[in-house]
Amino acid sequence: MAVSRIRPASISWLCSIFAACLLVIPVQSLYFFIEGTTPKCFFEELPKDTLVVGDFKAEEYNQESRQFEHHDNINIFISVDEVFDNDHRVVAQRGSSKGRFTFSAADSGDHKICFTPSSSSSGGWLSGGSPVGGIKLQLDLAIGETSAIESNDKGKIQDIVSKVKDMNGRLQDIRREQVWQREREAEFRDQSESTNARVVRWTLIQLAVLGVTCAWQLSHLRAFFIKQKLT
Repeated sequence: MAVSRIRPASISWLCSIFAACLLVIPVQSLYFFIEGTTPKCFFEELPKDTLVVGDFKAEEYNQESRQFEHHDNINIFISVDEVFDNDHRVVAQRGSSKGRFTFSAADSGDHKICFTPSSSSSGGWLSGGSPVGGIKLQLDLAIGETSAIESNDKGKIQDIVSKVKDMNGRLQDIRREQVWQREREAEFRDQSESTNARVVRWTLIQLAVLGVTCAWQLSHLRAFFIKQKLT
């Protein structure tokens, strides 16, 4: 009877997989059914300063296809109340059929998380009537995933930073253009003032020459007439 041996490489590979599984962030994935606009609530005990991130997606039951489908007119209202603090509400968020909500536990204790569907249409289709409920809500609840949020939002932050840098570059271009326009205006103003000064100067010189010429002609004509009378 042959005896199989486990290779050291296989043992190392299995240990790596086991270690990776230990490092996975705990995420609670579940789905539940809601009848009409009836709120669906559950309780979660959280330590102090715990970050909670929830991704949800709501689907409507289609009687014709007998399956749950996405509907644009579904709205979900999410509320989170601190049960230990007289139901103090820390989250009140209204969104579409798919979205995300986040909150941080201010103190240790039970938190009541509720989901209330509603319809933005006037047809009254959100009235339930199916055997399992009119709405199927899928929820992925991650507790204490600060690093995951930072990694997910890092791309958005980088996009915002790049847009801000682009806007700053455009503002610098506009400022340089304005400075250049002011320099051109100052140069044109100086040139206009210099031209006007030369025109005024030449006008005064011409007037002076004309006055001297007129005086010389008058004196010459006077002397001529006096000479004619004497002769």
